[in-house]
Amino acid sequence: MKPTGVFYHESFSRRSYLTVGTRLRDFPQAFEPLKSFENFRLIESPRVSEDLVLQVHTPELLEGVRADTLCSTAWHSAGGVVKAVEMVYEGELRNAFAYIGAGGHHAGRSYFWGYCCFNDVVLATRNLRNRHGDVRVAVIDTDAHHGDGTRELVKGDGNFLHYCICSSSYESNDGLKVDVSYFTTPYHSAVEGFGERVSEFEPDILIWYFGHDTHVGDYGDIGLTVADYTRIARFLKGLAARCCDDRLVVVLGGGSVPEIARESTLAIIRELLKP
Repeated sequence: MKPTGVFYHESFSRRSYLTVGTRLRDFPQAFEPLKSFENFRLIESPRVSEDLVLQVHTPELLEGVRADTLCSTAWHSAGGVVKAVEMVYEGELRNAFAYIGAGGHHAGRSYFWGYCCFNDVVLATRNLRNRHGDVRVAVIDTDAHHGDGTRELVKGDGNFLHYCICSSSYESNDGLKVDVSYFTTPYHSAVEGFGERVSEFEPDILIWYFGHDTHVGDYGDIGLTVADYTRIARFLKGLAARCCDDRLVVVLGGGSVPEIARESTLAIIRELLKP
């Protein structure tokens, strides 16, 4: 069985844009129990290249990120996501989980906000397409907040399914840009709705933008628990097996509570590691 890649950089465990304090304070020590899995592979997140950043973002955004001390982890955060998606797509890894120190989904072409700096998922998609042509990418965003930066960057992209479970409802005319409100739709039904879209879209790779801010007691609390995240991971892993040769990458998004960060991310990785 191919390995599961876990992308991490030591800077993520210091104070960074997404944390109140240090949400990844328990890492890398928290990975110790996972080392009993033969298919576990810990990979140091590399820096993203400025050339790639400038294919997605403006020079002004790049300079703004460079000047913002809270974005100090953005380079390795985005670089880890880019490398994870590349290695999974090219078959070096079965699937992957990418930790981050600064988020991505609120970064548009010329702006960044909401604890995000570079749009990691869009950078990863651009890198894939530079290497392999018009790769079809499907993203489910379960961070508590809408991925507005990602939506802006992929708005007219017919090879990109962007499905957000957030506080609003929306569907584009082509059915490829979708928001499902957790206020009006049971959460797991909303996740299953992504599966229906994927069956029609037939992507080459799935990306799960996962925020544990939705957990009970975190800042975007909508009542979810680690058990819910495990159930979603199992569903998406099965979906990837059916649609795109197991290609699934989980990208960490929002959340601040260290205990929730540890328990939720390790639970998802354990699901990725299972046969």
